[in-house]
Amino acid sequence: MLQNLRTSTWFLSGIMLGLSLAVGHSVYALKDDEKQIPFEDLQSFTEVFSKVKSDYVEPVDDKKLIEDAIRGMLNGLDPHSSFLNSSEFSDLKIGTTGQFGGLGIEVGMENGFVKVISPIDDTPASRAGIKASDLIIKLDDKSVKGMTLNEAVKIMRGQPNTSIDLTIVREGEPKPLVINITREIIRVKSVKNRMLEPGYGYIRITNFQSRTTTDLLKAISDLQKEQRLDGLVLDLRNNPGGVLNGAVGVSDAFIDDGLIVYTEGRLDDSSHRYVATPGDSLNGAPLVVLINGGSASASEIVAGAVQDHKRGIIMGTKSFGKGSVQTIQELRNGSAVKLTTARYFTPNGRSIQARGIEPDITLSTVRLSEKDEKARESYSESDLDGRLSNPNGETDADKDEKSDSEALANSDFQLYEALNLLKGLTILNGFNKG
Repeated sequence: MLQNLRTSTWFLSGIMLGLSLAVGHSVYALKDDEKQIPFEDLQSFTEVFSKVKSDYVEPVDDKKLIEDAIRGMLNGLDPHSSFLNSSEFSDLKIGTTGQFGGLGIEVGMENGFVKVISPIDDTPASRAGIKASDLIIKLDDKSVKGMTLNEAVKIMRGQPNTSIDLTIVREGEPKPLVINITREIIRVKSVKNRMLEPGYGYIRITNFQSRTTTDLLKAISDLQKEQRLDGLVLDLRNNPGGVLNGAVGVSDAFIDDGLIVYTEGRLDDSSHRYVATPGDSLNGAPLVVLINGGSASASEIVAGAVQDHKRGIIMGTKSFGKGSVQTIQELRNGSAVKLTTARYFTPNGRSIQARGIEPDITLSTVRLSEKDEKARESYSESDLDGRLSNPNGETDADKDEKSDSEALANSDFQLYEALNLLKGLTILNGFNKG
């Protein structure tokens, strides 16, 4: 065993020496405010490695030690940089196809716990009541403290029809909640659309995939085929982000010209500027964009671009605040490094990192109690016995419209108010044109 330990340590020392020489040779390429990594610090690593190999209570595999050291190095940078072994990298590639087995939650790390960025629509997590900003502290009987994000995600994913207990801490709840969720095949449909009322469309983007822009343009076209589109609500609530090009394409669908977003990093190939192409798919019709604390990354790019260009009104609550770009770099052995390589900025130069997008109109979710519902009920001339009839008559359409409006107000108050705002903007546009 001693011989194996010496061999491992000498081998690792050789790697560290090679690294230190490489650093020394490239020192002139470093910026003035950056220091060369001293060889003594690299020696400390080999000493710790040697101590673990010789003194730890159980034998530890060399590969595991080095892999864990790499994980620790990347996890210490920021919550979004990480190391992916070959299995985890394979899972990541499966996840980006829009179909995988699991719960349907976009997550990150916060203070050693798994934080829900947002549940994905029409998934087990969403139906079970998981909410943005929930902190997951246990997976079945395992504490997540000390786990990497990839390890936690691997436990949450699994075969369909198997279940898992999530213990979560939620703001406003006096004690942790235990929620049992049964895994399913998660098929993420990126774009959904419908008419809210005649002339007023609704499009929801659940996440940004490679086909999102194409699907969005088709959804707008389908709505326009039904009837004239006087205005649109774009719903980005609980949208955790996704492909950067998807966010650029969606923004470009509404913005006629100018800058959409730009990125800045240390390397030249990390800095890009994305510019809109001529054309507005809505032909200038009013646009209201809904966001909340679960709107992150690519969602914030769209909201920021629309806001800076004054192309629409941003409504809801402050977004998540993820203003960084991650690059996946595959390594020779089939593993990969997910590394934060740039920050992105809105057209006016705003970084939303850790700050989020502030909506133009702040509107929290409102749920009316039965008492409030009763108090809101009002009476009019039409409720009085013996009233005069209207010579123009009362149509079923009037009743249906009132019923639909009340149902929307009760089920989704933010969307109800977005629709009202859209109507006001349409009326104002008519006045301006008239």
